[in-house]
Amino acid sequence: MARHKEFDRDTALKAAITVFTEHGYEGTSTDALLSAMKISRQSMYDTFGDKRSLYLAALDRYNTDSVSQLVADLRRDTTPLEALEETLIAFASRPETEAGRGCLGVSAVCEFGRADSEISDLTDQASRRLSSAVKTILEEGKKRGEVADEVDTTDAVQFLGSTLSGMKVSARNGASPEALRGIARLAIRSLR
Repeated sequence: MARHKEFDRDTALKAAITVFTEHGYEGTSTDALLSAMKISRQSMYDTFGDKRSLYLAALDRYNTDSVSQLVADLRRDTTPLEALEETLIAFASRPETEAGRGCLGVSAVCEFGRADSEISDLTDQASRRLSSAVKTILEEGKKRGEVADEVDTTDAVQFLGSTLSGMKVSARNGASPEALRGIARLAIRSLR
């Protein structure tokens, strides 16, 4: 008779996300994962498969949750440029302990680049979803006259994505919320 799982899959996956975010894929041992997830080796294999399968599940969940939060922030009941600025400022204003943990999505790109097609697919999906939301906001901003006519929307989407990634790396490196807010404000000013 099969035993009932004695752990919550989502709780265990969140713990794995934390460990992978902190140490990367290569820097994370299976023992560290098991300890953080508070599960046995067999439970991990039965539920998630091997370390790589767990990493893919963690990256997928992290990207989905992270992008969903950013997209929700972009849909604020305000003007398009204010929504963009408030989203970047909110990100920059996170507690330093949270910001210092880093971003699993950015870490995956830095660790793997384009060498792993499954990881690239997951990061590309997240990027496309966020880029689409930002493009919509920028286009609305142009219609309202908030975004300068000479600003190329495609370039601006890439610029804002790179700015956010850079802010994530800077936060991981210990940049203060004040410094990150300055970056956010400068990015928004460049669109006017």
